[in-house]
Amino acid sequence: MDRCSMLTCEICGEELLLEEDMRTHLVVIHLEQELRCPLCSLSGVSYDELCFHISCAHPEERPGAQGPPRFMPPSGCSAGTEAPQSCSAEDSWVTPPTNSSVPTDSVLAQHNKALDAGGSPPGESATARSTKTSPQCVVLSNEDNDGVKTEHSEAKQRRLSPRKEKLFSCPMCALVCNSCFLLQEHVELHLQEQRSHEVSAPEVCSPASTSAPGSTLCRERRFECPMCSVVCSDSFSLQEHVELHLDHAAAGAASPGSDLKLAQQLQQQEEAQQEREEFKKLQRQFGLDGGGGYCRQMERTMDRAVARGLMSPAEFHCQRAEMMESLASGADDGRTRTQGVLRALYEYYQTECRDSVHVWLSADTDHYCSSAGDKGWGCGYRNLQMLLSSLHTIDAFAALLQEKAVPSIPGLQRMIEDAWKEGLDPNGASHFNQRLQGTRAWIGATEVYALLTSLGISARIMDFHQPSGPGDTHPRLFEWVKQYFQQSNRSCRLPPRLVHTSMPPLYLQHQGHSRSIVGLEQKKNGSLCLLILDPGTSASDTRKLLSRDSVSHAVRHVRKFPSSLKHKQYQVVAVQGPLSAEEKQISILNSRTLRAERIP
Repeated sequence: MDRCSMLTCEICGEELLLEEDMRTHLVVIHLEQELRCPLCSLSGVSYDELCFHISCAHPEERPGAQGPPRFMPPSGCSAGTEAPQSCSAEDSWVTPPTNSSVPTDSVLAQHNKALDAGGSPPGESATARSTKTSPQCVVLSNEDNDGVKTEHSEAKQRRLSPRKEKLFSCPMCALVCNSCFLLQEHVELHLQEQRSHEVSAPEVCSPASTSAPGSTLCRERRFECPMCSVVCSDSFSLQEHVELHLDHAAAGAASPGSDLKLAQQLQQQEEAQQEREEFKKLQRQFGLDGGGGYCRQMERTMDRAVARGLMSPAEFHCQRAEMMESLASGADDGRTRTQGVLRALYEYYQTECRDSVHVWLSADTDHYCSSAGDKGWGCGYRNLQMLLSSLHTIDAFAALLQEKAVPSIPGLQRMIEDAWKEGLDPNGASHFNQRLQGTRAWIGATEVYALLTSLGISARIMDFHQPSGPGDTHPRLFEWVKQYFQQSNRSCRLPPRLVHTSMPPLYLQHQGHSRSIVGLEQKKNGSLCLLILDPGTSASDTRKLLSRDSVSHAVRHVRKFPSSLKHKQYQVVAVQGPLSAEEKQISILNSRTLRAERIP
């Protein structure tokens, strides 16, 4: 047989004829015997460990230009790659099988690059490819070529039969090991190579440097910037590089104070929205939301009464016709009016209430209560009706009143608008947008003053802007009211116990409501008590003052002691007398900056 057909042991160089003999030689001579490193004193290691040791510890001692001896395992040279035609001639080590059908210790990343010249399919085993293409490699199979098995070959085959073992893959290349210690030594070589590159090469790997010799790490794992062509050596450098891109883009897109400006803009928009909502709420509260005035509210109330069965359709149309007639005439229909209240109080104090030292009553005044058309907002108009009803009974003022009857609420709204047109209280007119008719707007002391001045009647506004007594009471208010009613009998040294004066009632305004002061009572202990008519009191309760049987109980709702008036601020409108044309013009000019007299 020719020497070219002989099989040569790659370890010791012994030549054998048959593959079975070569397999037995490898197992008995090289695997079962103790292995020693030929280059140092290392011994007592496995074949895999010895191969890895020689490759790592003695790279410079490799014999010849072709590197260390090469051995082919039965299943190929490396895992995770295509099976090569033959082992690489440069810096490659191929490990024989230990107890696994898969190669357990692959070579470094540089070996086994030659492909099968015959184009072996991926599913074909490495053993078959090696048998076809490499006569220089020893192929160990489960069967002899001639199909003959011996007891010795069966025993050796059982020792070489594959067993499933845990494999350890290198995280930095394609190497697969069956021992964690071998993998550790292999990875340490990678780290040593990386540190040497970091010392000798710049921190950022350029595309040119990746193709240079010795740049295996950059070639194996590249960290390329997604925003430019720069390739970094590690993930941390890439992160810093990308953050520079993002910071630059953010600086170009926005100015340094843009966040602050945006926050201020959002805050201003939110505050403006809150102001609009508060303004709308105040408009609804004071009847300026365009929800209709006295007439519409009255119609809606009657509609609900008809829907609930409280009013028949005939009554609805009858009351609506009367309301429209009253609105057309401008005079109040008198449905809410109660006459003779002051006369009833005078008779009561004559016969009853002997504990009072002095009692002062205003001129005759009719009581006007709220109706369905002005409930919740018409108290100021009703108190103004009470004041006008009293002025009609006083000769000094009756001639100044244009209307012979007390105007209705829409009529009073029209009269106040006429007063604004004359130039009275321009600030108040601007507040209501020059319009009261058809609204449910509240009025106060300044609107009453403007209406009286337009009629040629002098008036004063007294402002008790803060409490003047203990417990948030207003004793100064009571003293001022006493002085007001005492004007009618100053000539008397000893005023009588009960005085029915010719003084008009006082318009009393506080937050959210207004009432009319029609008298004052002084007790034996010196305490003062106001007599007040409230438009919130119904007509039926007010009429109890007219009955001798119920007047003693009803008068309790009229009396108001200092402990009952604890609002922070009170304003009083007091009528003084007629105005001449010249005095009226002066009052109109002065009303441009309308100011109340503050006490204290």
